[in-house]
Amino acid sequence: GAIALLAAAARAETLNVHLVLSGNNPPYQQFSVALDKALAASKANVAVSGPQFINSINTDLVVAVGMKAVESAIANSNAPVLGVMIPRAGYEALLEKRPLQQRPVAASAIYIDQPWDRQLDFIQATLPGRRKIGLLYSPDTHLDFAGLRQNIAGRGLSLAAQPVRSAETLFATLDDVLGASDLLLAVPDSAIYSSGNVRNILLTSYRHKTPMIGISQAYVNAGALCAIFSTPEQLAVQTGEAIASFAKNRRLPEPQYPESFSIGLNEQVAHSLGIALDSPETIRRRMDKTGEGRR
Repeated sequence: GAIALLAAAARAETLNVHLVLSGNNPPYQQFSVALDKALAASKANVAVSGPQFINSINTDLVVAVGMKAVESAIANSNAPVLGVMIPRAGYEALLEKRPLQQRPVAASAIYIDQPWDRQLDFIQATLPGRRKIGLLYSPDTHLDFAGLRQNIAGRGLSLAAQPVRSAETLFATLDDVLGASDLLLAVPDSAIYSSGNVRNILLTSYRHKTPMIGISQAYVNAGALCAIFSTPEQLAVQTGEAIASFAKNRRLPEPQYPESFSIGLNEQVAHSLGIALDSPETIRRRMDKTGEGRR
């Protein structure tokens, strides 16, 4: 008994974490560095690899960052998998494709996208006069439209959402949606918002004088009016907390949205569209108020 207890105590000391990154571009590197900091005080032993090396022998937990890493981890790991920096729709589609017996013992996720509540609070705090939200999506994305419509209806907003059936129809559909809305809300959908398309989508919405709400600072830099997003550093802190709680009880938290978020504004675009933007602090205060009213 005593020996088993000692062995269990030793195991509780270190947690072997395998950090799998989808690539080595800056967001993944920033996440990795920030996660190191977040885990500095803990007894986690972290091994890092790219998506092609997933060997879960002697691994207590796989933390997979980005879709490529999560796909690989869910297919190849016997250890529990925590997916990070992935859209909710992508994660749910991935699980749906895999029969239960081919999944890891446990899987959960910290999404990269913001919950609808927060997105809409942000839109109303930033552009209070605009009520018609335009949205493009691919037919096979698992967007939670029921949740969005319900949320929109309760706020006196309206939604013009259209599926983009093919690359050829993208811009015709975009024109339709922009004609029926006074802002365009981007969603994490790589079929539509691929790096090749984003610039042209931005230019088209700009020509319609319809501001785009982006999904990252990169969108804002490229010409979106504003965005609400969680940085790799913010997501790493939340991941560190999930790992610490897993170390204690060996259970993964439920899939969750980001806790912390940042606000990005493009003053130049605002100026040329004749839109007056408040400061990020004012917008955040307004969002907090709306959120409190809902609780």
